[in-house]
Amino acid sequence: MKQLVMTGPRKSKVVEVPIPEIGDNELLVKVKYSGMCHSEWYPWSTASPGDILGHESMGVVAKTGKNVKGFHIGDRVTGLGGGAFKEYIVMEPGKTVHIPDNVADEDAVAEPLACLLSAAMKLPPEMLGDPVAVVGCGYMGLGTISLFKAMGYGDIVAIDPRPEALENARKFGATETYTPDTIPPYYLLNWETMGKPDLTRDGTNADLFNVGFRRVMEFSGTESGLRLAGDLVCAHGTLGIGGYHNDSFRSIDYKLWNFKAITTINCHERRIEYEAGLCERCMMLLSKGIWKFTGLADERHIYSLEEFDRGNEEMADHTDGFIKGLVRT
Repeated sequence: MKQLVMTGPRKSKVVEVPIPEIGDNELLVKVKYSGMCHSEWYPWSTASPGDILGHESMGVVAKTGKNVKGFHIGDRVTGLGGGAFKEYIVMEPGKTVHIPDNVADEDAVAEPLACLLSAAMKLPPEMLGDPVAVVGCGYMGLGTISLFKAMGYGDIVAIDPRPEALENARKFGATETYTPDTIPPYYLLNWETMGKPDLTRDGTNADLFNVGFRRVMEFSGTESGLRLAGDLVCAHGTLGIGGYHNDSFRSIDYKLWNFKAITTINCHERRIEYEAGLCERCMMLLSKGIWKFTGLADERHIYSLEEFDRGNEEMADHTDGFIKGLVRT
């Protein structure tokens, strides 16, 4: 079978390897699509020879272990299966979920959807109709916006430096959109807008509780985006950090965050069984139309294994309306 292997930074090759054997409690899955995740862009760009990537997969059951129940050859499945840039992967039944008949293959890569659902559930509205801000409107930010709409948030303010990203944000439910340099000052609570930031308890020139947002989600993955997201949080508000910050250290104004007494939540999920359950829940939400987050990967951004490196370049450059890339095996 074909498998993608890195040969160095920004360079991969396709090699032939044996189809893996499965145990009595495992599934062999013929992969159809594997999602391209921006969390792996930095590992791709700095890769060492022999590195294996890929963690977002969907496909069809090709073989079942003799003890496996509930799965049959030909079932369409998704879930948590690593090293997925290859033709066949071994999956554990407990990390595998069925794909509903009315969910298209291209929409059924569940792992990133589970990450989004996990992140959004860590930042629920305090009251139906509350406002919220989202910084970063790539695939993950758009998914968050559409989830926040389904969860009952009211005004959803989206921020991104790219006009096309803001256009996408409006399509998925954002009610206001801004580039970082056009954000109204009443949405920012920082040293400049406060005017008199001190600890005298005499107050400041700004209303600490009504300037900015009680809920802000960051999905930019950049230092500037993270700092901006912090500026958008009002006093005693909550910042959800959903962006995957893996390329370098981050410098933030923690004095500001400290002064505003904000709560920060790292919205990543490491409870594997819980995330596997979220994969199943996401398939249900898509199937029932509760979460309207489909059609993100079009044919322009579906790549062969041999085109993987080009796909990563186009993901970084947002070439030709890039939102989500898939690798077809």
